[in-house]
Amino acid sequence: MSASLGVLLMASYDLLRLFRLLVPHKSIFLGLEDFGYCLYAAWMTFSLLFWENSGVIRAYVIVCIFLAMAFYDRIISRTVFALLKNLKRWIRMKIRHWKPLWKEGAYGSGPKQEK
Repeated sequence: MSASLGVLLMASYDLLRLFRLLVPHKSIFLGLEDFGYCLYAAWMTFSLLFWENSGVIRAYVIVCIFLAMAFYDRIISRTVFALLKNLKRWIRMKIRHWKPLWKEGAYGSGPKQEK
């Protein structure tokens, strides 16, 4: 259960990082998002300890959560985010390439310049 919680926590953080990648933020909002994630992670860890171990804190549970998080980060997360960053870069290049053509009205959908 603790290993699956570690993977769930890192997958949740990956969703937060994906949101940050797609929507630019100011630093105050980054801090608030991180604070919210820390509260979420603490609540989930507390819930695991409460329901599975009757509230007894066991070091091996915490260590297993951290090891699963590290495994997910090293194996899955880095690969996925490298692909997402390349995809974002590719989309931005395509938008920059088509934007001047649209402004010129070359494809009939943009504003036409009068002579």
